[in-house]
Amino acid sequence: MFSVNEKIVYPGHGVAKVSRTVEKSIAGHNVLFYELTFINKDMTILIPIHNLTSAGVRRLSSQKKINDILLMLAEPAVKDVHELTASNWNKRSKEYQSKLRSGDLDEICRVYRDLRHIATKKELSFGEKSLLQQTETLLAQEISVVNQVNEEQAIERLRSVLIVHKRTPHTQVSVA
Repeated sequence: MFSVNEKIVYPGHGVAKVSRTVEKSIAGHNVLFYELTFINKDMTILIPIHNLTSAGVRRLSSQKKINDILLMLAEPAVKDVHELTASNWNKRSKEYQSKLRSGDLDEICRVYRDLRHIATKKELSFGEKSLLQQTETLLAQEISVVNQVNEEQAIERLRSVLIVHKRTPHTQVSVA
């Protein structure tokens, strides 16, 4: 259970604040909902408390977890050049969307790293650019809340880890 005013992560949409609990009668049964207000969107949703786990709603990551994903970004991407063809985009897109919907920070980080790697090999398609923007936003939102910095600083940090890796792939990456 979460508490009112706690910030949480709703998969695919980002960081939200638990505004309040609401009880509604649905088909003759009383159901408790959390009202979630997203921090960077003009959007509020109700989610049944008993569906939180199946929806993938989770607590914010720890500072250690944030540091771990920044280190993961410094690792080489796993996509090979032969996997970058247009015919593979539909398959990759479905795989990437599934990973984003999971809400798993490691999976989102891998999608971001792979798309950034692909961008070094070829110009990204519209769909790839959109997905890259979405993953960067999801990562930056959580990093900014956990590190108590603005979202632009979090984006700058994400991009700098990738740049450091490209220049010096065998050096230790600082995540401070």
